[in-house]
Amino acid sequence: MSDVLARVEAGLRSAFGEPDARAAVTFLGTDRIEVLRFPVSAAAGTAAGTAAGDAAGGDAVRYATLGMSAHPMADPTSPLADPVRGPRAELLLTVRPGRADTDKVLRPLAVLAASPQVEGLVVAPGASLDTGEPLWPGASFTAVLVGEPGGLVEDLALDEPMDPVRFLPLLPMTPNEAAWKRVHGAAALQERWLRHGTDLRDPLRKGVPLD
Repeated sequence: MSDVLARVEAGLRSAFGEPDARAAVTFLGTDRIEVLRFPVSAAAGTAAGTAAGDAAGGDAVRYATLGMSAHPMADPTSPLADPVRGPRAELLLTVRPGRADTDKVLRPLAVLAASPQVEGLVVAPGASLDTGEPLWPGASFTAVLVGEPGGLVEDLALDEPMDPVRFLPLLPMTPNEAAWKRVHGAAALQERWLRHGTDLRDPLRKGVPLD
């Protein structure tokens, strides 16, 4: 486990540089989850669209979990979890700094990262994750859409027979967006975000029109 997390942290540092802060949260019956914060300058932004949660077009701060990938995620319907094989992931969130106290997202992120251990969830692209509370003070988001991996950090290969670690971007959703996504699907919501030029990095943005 420690070797996996050491390699994951090395991969994050290689992609984003040195973190400027980190915090650890431990939940009863689970391993410790850390959240690392990486500053991102405009010059370091990617060329991906804003609906992919990138940092193009301005300074940003990126939060990355560390600890979720220590164990493979198991299908809750499986009678016996494989301790080695199974999908592994860490979570990434990118926001603009200065407009809100986004550092308060550390605990909600740790809660989401612990959900495979606590609730037996398999977190995958297209899934919705609900924190049950605002991601940070003043935020209209209580849920996130799990995006596709590979845009910010490449999958991290581990020794066979372990699955690679995937780095999954999280896209904050308002309650109305989350409800609309449940009916119409993740792709339809992302298309609406793109059509309206939604800046998903804005920590105080309003919901996209859904009429």
